[in-house]
Amino acid sequence: MQLTEVLECVTFNEGDIANSIDRLKCNLSAGPDGLPPILFKKLKHCISRPLAMLFDQLVSVGYVPQEWLNATIVPVFKKGAAGKLCNYRPISLTCVLSKIMERVLSNKIYAYLPQNNILHHCQHGFCKNRSTTTNLLECFNDWTLTMLSKEQHVIVYVDFSKAFDVVSHPKLFARLYSYGIRGTVLTRLKNFFSSRMHQTKVGTTLSDTAMLCSGVVQGSGIGPLMFLVYINELIYLLERHSIKVKMFADDVKMYLKIINDIDIAHLQLALTALVEWANEWQFAISIEKCCVLNIGKQTPALHLHLDNHPLPVVPLARDLCVLVSSSLCPSAHINDIVAKAHKRAYMIQRAFVSRNIDLLVRAYLAYVRPFVEYNLAVWSPYTMQDIETIERVQRRFTKNLPGFDKLTYKDRLRRLHLPSLELRRLQVDLVWCYKILFGIVDTPT
Repeated sequence: MQLTEVLECVTFNEGDIANSIDRLKCNLSAGPDGLPPILFKKLKHCISRPLAMLFDQLVSVGYVPQEWLNATIVPVFKKGAAGKLCNYRPISLTCVLSKIMERVLSNKIYAYLPQNNILHHCQHGFCKNRSTTTNLLECFNDWTLTMLSKEQHVIVYVDFSKAFDVVSHPKLFARLYSYGIRGTVLTRLKNFFSSRMHQTKVGTTLSDTAMLCSGVVQGSGIGPLMFLVYINELIYLLERHSIKVKMFADDVKMYLKIINDIDIAHLQLALTALVEWANEWQFAISIEKCCVLNIGKQTPALHLHLDNHPLPVVPLARDLCVLVSSSLCPSAHINDIVAKAHKRAYMIQRAFVSRNIDLLVRAYLAYVRPFVEYNLAVWSPYTMQDIETIERVQRRFTKNLPGFDKLTYKDRLRRLHLPSLELRRLQVDLVWCYKILFGIVDTPT
């Protein structure tokens, strides 16, 4: 890779600090130093300039205060059985001052990477103007063209186990140096990831202090970007095998149009290369979560394997929380989210003692409606049956409100000042068309 420039030093200004403080969550959760984010928000105009001067001095010598190297780990439940440790994600509560500095430094590094065409455009996680929706829209565009041409795409979903926690620090520093991040910036990053101490907090109980030997700090301002740098070369490696790749942080899907057996052999070679890369860079692959999905024309059974384990061919695959079927029909996903949405709506009706209409509607808007609208630009229904199935969620909830059971659905919506879910989907489609046409989101033209 030919670098046109290198990043050896950064400077902080008052505006950078103020913007970083604005992005802090306005809560009372403090790090090990006991200073909450709300304190810095209240004093933003007074401390932005002094902090910029302080951060300039710290970065110029690559120094990280010892207090900033401590973190409190809070386990956040993901899914599955609550009694299994593997179903929790460790989130670090670090010092807020450190977060402010990390976010500014992260923005400087992130601005440098695209200038040198380093960060691959197929990565959608933690990238500006990109999201799970842009990831899926690009994929569905390719797969829909396959369906229309009556060809076949084979998609392989690969899952890494605890990818953020196994990042090797020496290899990360070597990767940063190869990308031109050097000088005091690299020294500061080395000191930030070295000699870190953490302890786990459950309730009010703290564990013993332990040293963090590997991994990027989940919950920090710069950790996600460091992970993208660490895993970036995987995309280039797979593309050498003529494989299309889409990533969202550590979620990897690779797909290829299958015309003959040679294409299947190319896909298998790419899987072998992925395993070799994962072993070299110390990533563990969750074989049980990996699978293969056929899109379009079906051919004889595929026999792909990953690290000598055969990959199952499935009719449905969960892709960034969206169920994708081999026919690209959204009905399976719609039935899945509607069943869960009805349960949430029922729990609101049962759990809230108050029968206040405004309170119940606010709970619905917070916990139910976003659930049935997540990534709807990708799976928006087109059959009357699916449209009615989704609308039934709101129809049933509003009918169960006190005093609304005798009103028609249109009257209930008018009194509650709620639009129908179908109308909201139309609005979202128009908004996304506007964003794509005017370049507000980063998608291929």
